[in-house]
Amino acid sequence: MDSPKATLAGVTKDFKGRLACYKSDWLDTCGSGARILAPTAYIFFASALPVIAFGEQLSRDTEGTLSPVETLASTAICGVIHAVFGGQPLLILGVAEPTIIMYHYLYDFAKSRIGRELYLAWVGWVCFWTALMLFLLAIFNACTVITRFTRVAGELFGMLITVLFIQEAIRGVVSEFSMPEGENATEEIFHFEWLYINGLLAVIFTIGVLITSLKSREARSWRYGSGWLRSIIADYGVPLMVMLFTAISYSVPGKIPSGVPRRLNSALPWDSSSMYHWTVAKDMGKVPAGYIFAAIIPAVMIAGLYFFDHSVASQLAQQSEFNLTKPTAYHYDMLLLGVMTLICGLLGLPPSNGVLPQSPMHTKSLAVLKKQVIRDKMVKCAKEGMKEQVSHTEIYGRMHAVFVEMDSAPTQAVEKELADLKEAVVKHDNEGESNGKFDPEKCIDLHLPVRVNEQRVSNFLQSVAVGLAICAMPVIKMIPTSVLWGYFAYMGIESLPGNQFWERMLLLLVPPRRRFKVLEESHASFVESVPFKYIISFTLFQLVYLLELDAAEYEEIVGHPFRSPSKRDGESPDDDSGESSDEFTDAEILDEMTTHRGELKHRSMSSRDRQFPVIPEGSVAM
Repeated sequence: MDSPKATLAGVTKDFKGRLACYKSDWLDTCGSGARILAPTAYIFFASALPVIAFGEQLSRDTEGTLSPVETLASTAICGVIHAVFGGQPLLILGVAEPTIIMYHYLYDFAKSRIGRELYLAWVGWVCFWTALMLFLLAIFNACTVITRFTRVAGELFGMLITVLFIQEAIRGVVSEFSMPEGENATEEIFHFEWLYINGLLAVIFTIGVLITSLKSREARSWRYGSGWLRSIIADYGVPLMVMLFTAISYSVPGKIPSGVPRRLNSALPWDSSSMYHWTVAKDMGKVPAGYIFAAIIPAVMIAGLYFFDHSVASQLAQQSEFNLTKPTAYHYDMLLLGVMTLICGLLGLPPSNGVLPQSPMHTKSLAVLKKQVIRDKMVKCAKEGMKEQVSHTEIYGRMHAVFVEMDSAPTQAVEKELADLKEAVVKHDNEGESNGKFDPEKCIDLHLPVRVNEQRVSNFLQSVAVGLAICAMPVIKMIPTSVLWGYFAYMGIESLPGNQFWERMLLLLVPPRRRFKVLEESHASFVESVPFKYIISFTLFQLVYLLELDAAEYEEIVGHPFRSPSKRDGESPDDDSGESSDEFTDAEILDEMTTHRGELKHRSMSSRDRQFPVIPEGSVAM
């Protein structure tokens, strides 16, 4: 990213760059047809479930002043604004955990000083100052600093997200054994025996959602079931598990009181308590002048938090491995974030910003979609060439022409990216059947470059769906709170794969005499290239640093895991059954490149490394 110097230069450049491709952002969806609904539904569930969970947490922290209705409304409004006017439409917006934590602190402060009735009005001033600071950051091109984000920070924040989610899950499960604050202790459901049963059910549901969700994400590698069934389970397994355990919660014996297990406690959209915040702007003038200027202090922290969160989420949604062709818009999106923060403050809603892991998950789902469209046409032309019994060189030429026709990347870059595919196809002319029967599906799956359907429709539709979910609040209130604690635990554990800090912490637990086992298995390249004493020193430094960090400020950053060698470049197992597209899907190929949460993995070894392995002199025995 360039480093503009002049005031508003970054915003102006971003706006002009995205304006040039704004029309194609909407029209590029036409080629996908109804297929665009798959990534839309996928990211809707990934966005709505955390927002509902955070809304439940916010309701408890603010004594019902804010609830899932407000978090869903904020996510929907900001999502629609960003999908239509935003610079990077791949970025997903939502109410994040740091916002919930800050709003909890602000509530405790306001309640004891200016009263609960002016809480939202005072927070409106906090949002006003926050928006002003975001405007200044965008105007003076502060987003150029994101190029300086280091690996140390990335791995530390990756561990912090795990700590935060798991901590919240454990705290939630423990709270199921006690009576919530402000409740009537004489009610039957708060007697010891029912509290104990509620807690046990919470443990069962939490662990059940956690384990089944983790297993469902691995469905594409299952031996059983057809390809389409495994893909559905892998893509939609988590929301399906939430619905499954919600249904199971209603199968408890009828003698158990209706409040066991405990369920979401949220006001309905049409209740009076949910209507007040829409007119909170008229009460902002009632806030004492001293507290209006005191709101600058939390605004500084929130602005810094949003600047970091929003920029990193946008950065991970646009990783170089995704091969995006349209320009970035960090400065312009920061300016728009200030506008949305101001709107949310005036409406009494918690602001939304770019969230993880939903943003890279969105990009990945669109990469799968684009891959399906290109793959189908390339396979079709390859099979036509096989029927005509033309040479494999001619088959590759036809496949190349199809790819170039559907791709907007420069021809020189395409030639480089398709080099492996060309080698895999053309070699059959020289080796014939000795190298196995040519299977175009598997060959394309293994070597087709990543392409993303860069458009605005999926983000717009999922944001509208989140807004419609507000009307389904009576149904959402049927979800047990323990199911959401299981989802929190799932999000925490899912943030571990891909974090090299975590991999190195596990390596420290391996006895010296057993370290050779690590080298015999799939491992990161640093295990062989970096002396073990430096690995220990660096890991301990990060561990001490992690203990010193405040868990209230976190962000999810992509880690750098090893890549499993089970699907090496160029390998194509023999299979004459003709069902390769069912057994080895394009989405499964992308799963090899990404963590379960949609973040791009970094290969431990490239194809060049395999040909010329690095063996350090005097390597340390591990």
